[in-house]
Amino acid sequence: MSDAPLGVFDSGLGGLTVVRALMRACPDEDIIYLGDTARVPYGTRSAETVIRYARRAAEELTSRGVKALVLACNTVSAVALEILRAELDMPVLGVVEPGARAAVQAALALGAMPGASLPSVGVLGTAGTVRSGAYPRAVAALSSRIEVLAEPAPLLVPLVEEGWLEGQVPELAVERYIAPLLASGVGVLVLGCTHYPLLEPVFRKVSERLGGKPPTIVDSAAATADMVKEWLEQGKIPRAESRSGTLHVLVTDQPTGFQRVADLFLGGHSPRVDQIDLSKPEASSTK
Repeated sequence: MSDAPLGVFDSGLGGLTVVRALMRACPDEDIIYLGDTARVPYGTRSAETVIRYARRAAEELTSRGVKALVLACNTVSAVALEILRAELDMPVLGVVEPGARAAVQAALALGAMPGASLPSVGVLGTAGTVRSGAYPRAVAALSSRIEVLAEPAPLLVPLVEEGWLEGQVPELAVERYIAPLLASGVGVLVLGCTHYPLLEPVFRKVSERLGGKPPTIVDSAAATADMVKEWLEQGKIPRAESRSGTLHVLVTDQPTGFQRVADLFLGGHSPRVDQIDLSKPEASSTK
């Protein structure tokens, strides 16, 4: 199993930010990424529907021999993680737990500074992620002293997928969502959707413009890659011996502008891409 690939699943292409972070943190590991682009977004769907979709995606990836499953989707991580952990005979990691751990570490570090008080943590995510309460629960499991304020930010995903990563439009959208959090004294901001890290420069710029001390920004994609690296080093996931580090992308639909968006998320890396059909019991791929 050591040379088997890591399986990474997301509702669309946003999880490619997790893949990009994984390729940096774990360059020797092969990766199979599955983006359910035909049924995106998951953030507005019911928990029952998200669980059904996640089970089918997990079935497809396990049939391809992956050695671990990374849920590179905050919505899936929030509602389906424990179910998949119970049903699958392999390590399963979501993005909420690593993001919450990084947020708690950042908040405790800020609170330990001379004269400082423990800051609250702000979370921006999809409606489904916020509705689930997954981040407040994950933070509370690590520290009961840290307050969590979570807000949905629905406009940011389409902006990223359209490639609007700078300029007045994304800045106004980001300001709309973070201004109330900053006014509430948030000192740590979790980008609780895998699309949002591409807007991190905008978050920093808008935070500085709004005045006061900018919050510490937590990228849940990078935090997830760090935890996968830890699990590899600890032997929870068998480490690769082949040192190949390939990427194979599966999608359930190739929308217009797919390659442009994929290059945007991966920093120009052009992977092998196959289209599959998850509506069938056994998905068949076409080149």
